[in-house]
Amino acid sequence: MAMVEVDGLRKVYGGRPVVDGVSFAVEEGEIFGILGPNGAGKTTTVECVEGLRTPDGGTVRVAGLDPVADHDEVTRVLGAQLQESELQAKLTVREALELYGSFYRAPADWRLLGERLGLTGHLGARFEKLSGGQKQRLFIALALIGNPRVVVLDELTAGLDPRGRRDTWSLIEDVRDSGVTVLLVTHFMEEAQRLCDRVAVIDRGRLVALDTPAELIRHAANATLISFTPSQPVGHGVLKALPGAASVTEKGGRITVGGTDETVNALIALLVRDGITAERLRIEDATLDDAFLDLTGRREQAGGSVPAGGPGAPGTTDSEGAQ
Repeated sequence: MAMVEVDGLRKVYGGRPVVDGVSFAVEEGEIFGILGPNGAGKTTTVECVEGLRTPDGGTVRVAGLDPVADHDEVTRVLGAQLQESELQAKLTVREALELYGSFYRAPADWRLLGERLGLTGHLGARFEKLSGGQKQRLFIALALIGNPRVVVLDELTAGLDPRGRRDTWSLIEDVRDSGVTVLLVTHFMEEAQRLCDRVAVIDRGRLVALDTPAELIRHAANATLISFTPSQPVGHGVLKALPGAASVTEKGGRITVGGTDETVNALIALLVRDGITAERLRIEDATLDDAFLDLTGRREQAGGSVPAGGPGAPGTTDSEGAQ
């Protein structure tokens, strides 16, 4: 069952499309990521899902409900942590949990929720005294206090140090394991690759790719990176002509070739044929960061007229840059 359905979503400001024809569905029980450059339209998209903005076109459904027309019902099935969240400085953790719990007919037990999220020892602490990681735990708790079926987390780990970010990732996985569907907006590629079952990449207001992180990486132009120091010079033209080769760079005598598994086999055959030793040979898979740059970078180079480049993406062309 799709917990969130977005079909042809469009939002315009000042005659300029910020979200332009975005469609995706979030299945029950998955962590679904929305990625994109700054100003791509990610937050506007999820604010339409949350009912905070009214779409100018298309439809949005959360558990079959319209976030605008059925707003009260949607607030009982959807919890949200906004991109910019703040509480009164003097409000304690206990007061915040009790206050937010009072907004719902059948809230979660805030004591159990606080214990689950590691807040028990901080119930008497004022918001202004909390660390960044503690604040994020509190915001997750407030998003879950209404026992939602789906929770939207927008840039949850922005501003956290690496340890705090990884601790928060574990919390998100625990939330999903408890049966809550997670819609995660992030610009951290490592975060999306670690957590998400599927990701949608939005660029300039348009959906450019939709698939699992592994499939997006596999279809990237530089899905495999081969780096080595040759025992004798190798012409870049020869390397660029290898099957599947997408890029060739050299720095300090060390060559890096981006391509596919076919490129690896052809490169090794070339080196053997020419009697060239590949010193410190390294073969690495690309990351989601590489796939993301490949998807968004090609569109920039082509002036935004290239069809969406990822598996599962609609074959559409970009309109003038919505930010």
